[in-house]
Amino acid sequence: MIAANYPALLVLSPLLAAFVNAALIWVDRRLCYPVTILGLAASALCAWKLLLQVLEEGAVSYWFGGWPPPMGIELYIDKLNILVLLVICVVSLVNIVASKRNIHAELGIKDATFYVIYLLFVTGILGVTATADLFNLYVLIEIASLASYGLLAMGNRDRAPWASLNYVFLGVIGASFYLLGVGYLYIMTGSLNMFDVHSLLPSIMGSSAIVVAFVFCLIGVWIKMALFPLHGWLPNAYAYAPVSASRIIAPLMTKVMIYVMIRLMLSVFGYQYVFEDLQLQSFVLILASVAILAGALLALAQQDLTKMLVYIIVCEVGYMVGGAWLGNANGMTGAILHIVNDALMTFALFLVLGNIAYVHKKTSFQDLRGIFGSMPWTMAGFVLAGVSIIGVPPTCGFFSKWYLIVGGIEAGAWIFVAALILSSLASAVLVFRVVEIAFFPAEDEEHGGHGHQEAVLNEAPLPMLGSLGLVGAGLIAVGVWSGFVVQKIIVPFVHQGMS
Repeated sequence: MIAANYPALLVLSPLLAAFVNAALIWVDRRLCYPVTILGLAASALCAWKLLLQVLEEGAVSYWFGGWPPPMGIELYIDKLNILVLLVICVVSLVNIVASKRNIHAELGIKDATFYVIYLLFVTGILGVTATADLFNLYVLIEIASLASYGLLAMGNRDRAPWASLNYVFLGVIGASFYLLGVGYLYIMTGSLNMFDVHSLLPSIMGSSAIVVAFVFCLIGVWIKMALFPLHGWLPNAYAYAPVSASRIIAPLMTKVMIYVMIRLMLSVFGYQYVFEDLQLQSFVLILASVAILAGALLALAQQDLTKMLVYIIVCEVGYMVGGAWLGNANGMTGAILHIVNDALMTFALFLVLGNIAYVHKKTSFQDLRGIFGSMPWTMAGFVLAGVSIIGVPPTCGFFSKWYLIVGGIEAGAWIFVAALILSSLASAVLVFRVVEIAFFPAEDEEHGGHGHQEAVLNEAPLPMLGSLGLVGAGLIAVGVWSGFVVQKIIVPFVHQGMS
């Protein structure tokens, strides 16, 4: 009985926990944290059970109220979104374990409110990933977006509200584009279920309304995922947010929207329409290549660790968009695998950022001098996440980049391949630049010597280090198991979606 309801429990567990926490604020706010842990752990357990079920039995369809689609609301779990769902659950759970002290230090008595909004955000992105309904997708995007506006606005008192307001304006524009596209689809097909719309579209593919619907949906999700040059909302929104908020929104929000783009491309409009009828492939590949290079150059120009990581995200978005638009199996496999890998790599880097912010309160490069001596374990985590971002085996970043480059060569997309290689070199420069700054104390550099003063150990608390160690081990484990993930989960979906 419970097993049959795993899809619903996966999405509703954090929502129920949010309601319970909203009541507990008036009773005993100390209970909000354990309730948050329970809600997220329940979702993680459901995601794991669904992964096993999808591997053994295939896709799982859940109908709310017993009403079958296309009239009823459907949750659909297959080999594409189960990976994303599992990553969302793991990242949100590990982050809340690692963030308890950050939240208390940054927000004080507002911590209980943070937990409520945090759970609503997780509910939204889980729902976005699991739903098979185009309109409910819009509603759940807005739930996640509204929650993220609130989380980001709780940061720096002077800058965060304005950065969040800017995010609101652009987020509303992005959501409006998507909703207009869905409206066109509904007018033309009379349905909102993704798979029902997919079955109805072939007979009306020649209509200009379908082209408009696709372009509007695409622009909407591009704004939401911060694809360059539509990324204007992202740098300040993440830079001035509470670190506990930025390190869940940064790894997950953009990746979930890339999942939505791939779902729309393959499960709604279809491979033939997107890659053979529309003739948009060359334009999007150039746009993705520009995004990669622009993100890398902007990251190189930063003098603050937070801002540098934000622009790395802009660069990585170009990777996944370009891979998805290569039009071949290797490119799509690389894009889907990179959704998982980049979520973990970005999360690891933001865990490092959170540890540094908790101990030193500042993250500019000038304030990082000599930090390797006082925070060796945290910086070891940075080095591990950094080499994964560069693409060094056996870390997970290497394998998705390999598929992206192979896919680019097969497609003859040499500009995209060159952008990937150049950005990897830029990532190496970024990582070694931070390591060099962190390794040598400022005093020694001024006197022309290195390492003459013994640094005092001042590491982050154990839950923060443990979380970073767990995610760091995950970067290697996912890399080692990439073959299994690709062959058993991603390739079957890609072949089905692109056939």
